Amino acid sequence: MAEIATNHAVDIKDGAEDETSSISVSILQKFFAEVFGTYFIILAGCGSVTVNLNSDKTVTFPGISITWGLVVMVMVYSLGHISGAHFNSAVTIAHATTGRFPLRQVPAYIVAHVLGSILACVTLKLLFIGKHDNFVGTSPAGSEIQAFVIEFIITFYLMFVVCGVATDSRAIGELAGIAVGSTVLLNVLFAGPITGASMNPARSLGPAIFWNHYKGLWIYILAPILGAIAGAWLYKGISITHKPLREITRSGSFLKSLGRK
Repeated sequence: MAEIATNHAVDIKDGAEDETSSISVSILQKFFAEVFGTYFIILAGCGSVTVNLNSDKTVTFPGISITWGLVVMVMVYSLGHISGAHFNSAVTIAHATTGRFPLRQVPAYIVAHVLGSILACVTLKLLFIGKHDNFVGTSPAGSEIQAFVIEFIITFYLMFVVCGVATDSRAIGELAGIAVGSTVLLNVLFAGPITGASMNPARSLGPAIFWNHYKGLWIYILAPILGAIAGAWLYKGISITHKPLREITRSGSFLKSLGRK
């Protein structure tokens, strides 16, 4: 969900980057990193929903929200330096439209996200065999228009935060995972009861395919993509500056700034 690797986009040429930059990572490595990252996010997030439904709601809705936020944060820190930690096709497409991600790699990332999501659903089905076969995908609780607008807004918000903390060299890169995970948590708390708070086409597409449940699926594909693109371009527009970097911030590193004290 966040293109993060010591505060630079892994696929963009940066002359100032050191030789250990993630640019040398192969597309196959990135593909599997995105598969595994998406797999664990969907497994934990949708798993919390499944456990809640099968255990008299002991996890609770706030617990589900926290699970989504924490697993995103953990995966961003675990795999960001390998693949950029997208785990979300809307994020991938948005980065590609702004030139932060190669168009030729977009199909591989999308396939990785959908594959990871489906594999997570298969795992949940096997783990809870004999239990109630609950659909853990997303579907609108209200009107489709309401769901579309909400999904657009929360994905816009998520993408705006991703651009601000994970791709801007002026940001505090070490805190990117916390910021992105917290944004997911907040969005689930806000929109979960209404839309399921997808923010991610793969999060909705995997369960829809596995459970053959396609109600309102177009919303969860189109709205997040459009919201992410809008968020990425708005951030790009407002972040343009001609001021020297030292006038904006003394350090893009929280840890380095602490070390100077």
